[in-house]
Amino acid sequence: MEHHARFEESLRLDPSSHMPLYLQLEARLRHMIESSQLRRGDAIPAERELASMTGVSRVTVRKAMAKLVHEGLVVQKTGAGTFVSGRFSQPLSELSGFSQDMRARGFTPGSHWLDRQHAMAGPDEAMALGVAPGTRIIRLKRIRTANNEPMAVETAIVTARDLPDPYLVQDSFYAVLRARGLMAVRALQRLRAGLATPQEALWLHLKQPAAILQIERRAFLADGRVLEVTYSAYRADMYDFVVELRSSDPTP
Repeated sequence: MEHHARFEESLRLDPSSHMPLYLQLEARLRHMIESSQLRRGDAIPAERELASMTGVSRVTVRKAMAKLVHEGLVVQKTGAGTFVSGRFSQPLSELSGFSQDMRARGFTPGSHWLDRQHAMAGPDEAMALGVAPGTRIIRLKRIRTANNEPMAVETAIVTARDLPDPYLVQDSFYAVLRARGLMAVRALQRLRAGLATPQEALWLHLKQPAAILQIERRAFLADGRVLEVTYSAYRADMYDFVVELRSSDPTP
């Protein structure tokens, strides 16, 4: 009963607002999902029950749910109901690490280490880092998890000058770099769609053929030097990357 009351309170709408009621309801439910009040697999109350809770029509509820379905935040299963899908939306305009992203959503980030090693930069790695081939580097490869569920396979490279010991990184790579006085101020990311390799599918618990998001990120220090380069394979069934676009035309 108390849980039901809290849920109803979280969905309270403002009839005096200029925002349409269906958008208010969509925003309330989105917040509950993104703040982990509603978690992956949780059932959303039925259309009739949501209408009763919020005092709006079932048509209004239907429009709000349609937006959430379109954005991949919930899924509707015929004969079963509507459930939180558990997809993650990551704004591309923000520079943050995986651990920070997951904690902000109320999830516990984790890692299964695949490799941590000293190496000499190959030609491609040297070009990406802006150093000479043969420069001593550190390679960090791991499976990134949220609440113990695999999200991505990640390989990061950094010069040994900036990270002398790969075992300094236990959780957040960026937190270790910041502790060493190294702060990335901007980054370039390249995204492309791809298919998981058999090994990636095994690591990410995917059935082949499985789509993934391949991401290459180069992070830069304030002086323009490349700090780190990360290559990631994200589960396409769990992750959305969101870009906000603004018009260059100032006229309304």
